[in-house]
Amino acid sequence: MVITQTPFRMSFFGGGTDFKEFYEEHGGSVLSTSFDKYCYLTVRHLPRFFEYANQITYSIIERINTADEVRHPAVREAMKWLDMHEISIAYEADLPARSGLGTSSSFAVGLLSAFYALKGKHADKRKLADDAIYLERVLCNETGGIQDQIAASYGGFNRIDFDAEGYRVNPIIISKERKEQLNKNLMLFFTGFSRFSSDIAVSQKKATKDKTAELLEMKSLVDTAEDVLTSKTDLTEIGKLLDYTWRLKRGITGEISNDSIDMLYSKALDAGVTGGKLLGAGGGGFMLFYVEEDRQEYIKEKFDDLLYVPFDFENGGTRVIYYKAEDFDLDGIRPR
Repeated sequence: MVITQTPFRMSFFGGGTDFKEFYEEHGGSVLSTSFDKYCYLTVRHLPRFFEYANQITYSIIERINTADEVRHPAVREAMKWLDMHEISIAYEADLPARSGLGTSSSFAVGLLSAFYALKGKHADKRKLADDAIYLERVLCNETGGIQDQIAASYGGFNRIDFDAEGYRVNPIIISKERKEQLNKNLMLFFTGFSRFSSDIAVSQKKATKDKTAELLEMKSLVDTAEDVLTSKTDLTEIGKLLDYTWRLKRGITGEISNDSIDMLYSKALDAGVTGGKLLGAGGGGFMLFYVEEDRQEYIKEKFDDLLYVPFDFENGGTRVIYYKAEDFDLDGIRPR
C-alpha cells in the first residue's frame, strides 16, 4: 500500500505565460507557492475476491475490470501508460476540485508517485513533474499550462522560468520573517463558484497571439515582484501588483471573470483590500486578497457569506507518507 500527500498551489504572477504556445516563442515566468492544503491518494492492489478487478474512489466510485473502462481520464491513461492492474485507488482532499488551486495536477502528480512506489520504483520531483505534464497535456490531451504540475511536485515558494529548452525552478530568496509577514497579509476566500480550468484554457490558448503584449507585461511582473520580495520594499507593493496583474489577466478572455466576481472584487477594494486576484484559470474558485493585518477582522466580517480558509506556505512538495511493499503476480492477472 502507498499513501501520497501532494500540496495545492497558489500562483501570484505570470499565469498564462506557462502555455507552450507562448513560452516557446517568448519565454515565460511564474511566481507561485505551494501551501498546507493537500490531496491524498491511497493506492494498493485489490484482492482477487471481487467481481471487478479495479476500484477507483473519488467523487464517484468506479468498479471496473480493465483500464479502458475507467471514466476518470488521468487514472485511465496513467494505468494504461504504466501498466497498472488490479488496483484500488482512493482520493481525498482538503479543498474542492475545480477551484483554481491546481487540484487536477496535484492529483496527477500524487497518482504517478503512488504508481511508481507501488512498483518499487523511485521517481524524483523532476520526473514526477515531467510525467504529470505528459499525462495531462499529451495522454489526456487537456489544454493548459505546465506550472501546476511543477509546483505540486517541487513544493515551496519559487520562481519558475520556461523556454523552448524546458523549465527551471528557483526558490525565492527571502528572509523567514519577511516570508511569514507576506503569509499573514494574504487572505483566501472561496467564492462558491467552480469550473473546469481546461474549458477556460481553450479560450485563453486561442487568445494568446492577440494578447501577446498583455502576457509579456504579466511576465515582467514576475521580475518586479521578485525585486520587491527580495529587497526592503514595503510588502504592500505586492498587493498593488496583484491588483494590476488581475486587471491584466481578466482582459485576456471574457471567461476569466464574470459580473459576480467583479462585484466581489470591487466590494473588497472598497473595504480596504490592497489588491488581489482570482486564482487559477478564472471563472470561479478561490479569491486571494492582500490585506494589512489591522483590516483583516473587518474583511472577515464583510465577507462572512464566503468561506475563509487560513493557510500557511509549505516547502515539501509531493511525498510518500506511507509505504508498504506489495508482491503482485503479473502473470496471474485474471483474464478479461
